[in-house]
Amino acid sequence: MKTLSSLILSASLALGVATASAQESATMASADEAAKVSEAIAKVGCKAEEIEKESASLFEIDDAQCEIGQYDIKLNGDYKITVMTSDE
Repeated sequence: MKTLSSLILSASLALGVATASAQESATMASADEAAKVSEAIAKVGCKAEEIEKESASLFEIDDAQCEIGQYDIKLNGDYKITVMTSDE
């Protein structure tokens, strides 16, 4: 019984570490995707240093520098802004 408990604990810890690592490593948008995202956010006066690709249909920019302040921005797969949140 002690071995089973140790095995379950080890598996739980390994899963926790793997999940944390996956959340920390963001996939960056390709050069083509980044150009399209940059073009879209430039229309509202914003620039981004890094563009993360959250999924096939979701891009995220943390701390975009905009003419009206600093924002977190999300765009869909059609490069349309879906969320723009003040980050100041």
